Amino acid sequence: MDIDFDKEMVGTVEVADNDKLDLERLTQWFAANVEGFAGPIEYSKFKGGQSNPTYRIDTPNKSYVLRRQPFGKLLPSAHAVDREYKAMAALGPTGFPVPRTYGLCEDREVVGAMFFVMGLADGRSLWNGALPGSSPEERRAIYNSMIDTMADLHLQNPDAIGLGDFGKSQDYCARQIGRWSKQYKLSETDTIPEMDRLIEWLPQTIPPQHESSVVHGDYRLDNLIFEKDASKVLAVLDWELSTLGDPIADFSYLMLNWHNPADGRAGLLGLDLAALGIPTQDEAVERYVARTGYPVPPMEWYFAYNLFRLAGIMQGIKKRVIDGTASSSHAKQMSERVVPLVQRAHEFALQAGMPA
Repeated sequence: MDIDFDKEMVGTVEVADNDKLDLERLTQWFAANVEGFAGPIEYSKFKGGQSNPTYRIDTPNKSYVLRRQPFGKLLPSAHAVDREYKAMAALGPTGFPVPRTYGLCEDREVVGAMFFVMGLADGRSLWNGALPGSSPEERRAIYNSMIDTMADLHLQNPDAIGLGDFGKSQDYCARQIGRWSKQYKLSETDTIPEMDRLIEWLPQTIPPQHESSVVHGDYRLDNLIFEKDASKVLAVLDWELSTLGDPIADFSYLMLNWHNPADGRAGLLGLDLAALGIPTQDEAVERYVARTGYPVPPMEWYFAYNLFRLAGIMQGIKKRVIDGTASSSHAKQMSERVVPLVQRAHEFALQAGMPA
């Protein structure tokens, strides 16, 4: 069944009982911590996303976004809203497009979980990579802005913007493979032989890391807000997986969209890119390289790595669905993607030289 993601994932819904916040305590926290705040508060929950529940907070004069950890038991280092906050707070003053940050609350007594508050980026959320309703010129401009914005992130100097301690600068892929292998095993529900092969093969075949930069970790169309009347990125959202690392691993995650099926999400496989005005993968790589100067090697290994990593993330969601703590009605559908992701990762690994 096809899903209309723009309809299903964009906008807000009434807050369900299991997601309600203590508005009295939250109002007190806003009054003490958010510059210019004046109540009363009304709130609703954003439809999209299933990792960190996200709310729209409306006051008579201003709207905010509150993003919190899920309630309940969490896997180690998952749902790092404090890291999200730190990344955006550091990048904002450089002019990089992120929402304004207002405050981080690490006291779980206020709403039952750690949370932060940021400004509402008032622009367009786009889910469908084919960008229906846009002209070819506008599509190309949107994709070029997406690529340029990622390049500009990778050109930031972590030490200069206060993110020198945001992660280890080297061995990014090795650390990610170790992390997601561990998280996968902690939330494993079925044995998938191809996943076990990948866990064994990937750490032994990591390409050299040429540069170190701030990496987003989940950079894709629906984690960006575009200006309402221009084809320009207004804000990059969802910094939960950000750290210091290999920009090519980050960039290749975006490039996976050229290999993902066009199913109403960001995937472009099978579309007539020339007719749509969307850059080819080669054109996208060329633009990124021209802006950063970073060499981009053949990406099959990186595609295998990124799909493996996604499978690890989805397995965590699958476990939360089984445990009854997943935050989105779409989490169950997401959880059913684990096996197909592993199989595609395995295919790219074979292309990258993994023995059959």
